[in-house]
Amino acid sequence: METLTPTTSTGSFEMTYEATVQFKFDAKFTSTGFGVEDEDFIPEEHFVITAPADDLNAKQYFRLFEKFMLCVGMSPKSIRSGAMSLVFNDMVLEEEQRRVCLEYDLTMNEDLDEKYDEWKKRDEQWAKMRAEHKKLVVTEKE
Repeated sequence: METLTPTTSTGSFEMTYEATVQFKFDAKFTSTGFGVEDEDFIPEEHFVITAPADDLNAKQYFRLFEKFMLCVGMSPKSIRSGAMSLVFNDMVLEEEQRRVCLEYDLTMNEDLDEKYDEWKKRDEQWAKMRAEHKKLVVTEKE
């Protein structure tokens, strides 16, 4: 619970802020009366995940929702794909996508040619440095 104490021209007063977030999942399996699969299913499931939300940041909310999605049967791969689709889609400005790429050290497909050229130049520089070093070592041995 967070207590806020703002000051006004007439003095100060206290406010209390309390928040809770809750994810709820309810499922019911109705048997058709045929087959062995009836014993593979739980007839009814209820999941409730509750967390204090007084001061959760966006990453904490995503972690919480990730746990909820795992509880209802989503695969980690699907969860990650869904999260990435929030950033990398046609409705998000390229500038915003590039900020995320910088934050997580990612390269966008359209930048791969430029990166490849950088890597080639760097490899050539390393090859020159190795050749120079090899010459120095051979010269010193003589």
